[in-house]
Amino acid sequence: MRIVAGEFKGRRIETPKGYDVRPTTEKVKEALFSMLSNLMEDSTCCDLFSGTGNLGLEAISRGAERCIFCDNSGESVRLIRKNIEYCRATDRAVLIPGGFEKCLKKMDEEGLKADIFFLDPPYREGLYERCLELIRDLELLKEGGVIVCEHARNDSFPGVFCGFGKYKEKNYGSITLSLYATKSSCSE
Repeated sequence: MRIVAGEFKGRRIETPKGYDVRPTTEKVKEALFSMLSNLMEDSTCCDLFSGTGNLGLEAISRGAERCIFCDNSGESVRLIRKNIEYCRATDRAVLIPGGFEKCLKKMDEEGLKADIFFLDPPYREGLYERCLELIRDLELLKEGGVIVCEHARNDSFPGVFCGFGKYKEKNYGSITLSLYATKSSCSE
């Protein structure tokens, strides 16, 4: 797995052995960041369920000011830390070991809000709804921000989800990207 564009372009990041973590493919990542290009510069991102840190590091490489990384797997936290150090992005990265609820509550406690949330949890575990509820209830998404839900193509995501409106959805093989924003900014 490599960083596709920007400051860290071409750097290969470490990925785990086996299938517990499924990093977003380069093709999907390229398409996603093309959709987000107007939001990336100087943004704050949150990569929940980071796995390897793949999406968050791509965001920093493409101009994000900071990324908050979160994962509850000890092996993933080790990989994320190693990949952040390899990319020399420690000054722009915040790593919160633990589950997504802990991460989102810590963001709230510290007054952190994000322009972009990347949600790529284990599929079919019902975690998207709880994530979106917490982001909404804690008011963690900045005005004009986006929540990216990466999910299996055959999983249907509603037009309005926990108060956020879907404004774009694209399929890439077996993967679908559903992009949500506050309902007031969904006319993009």
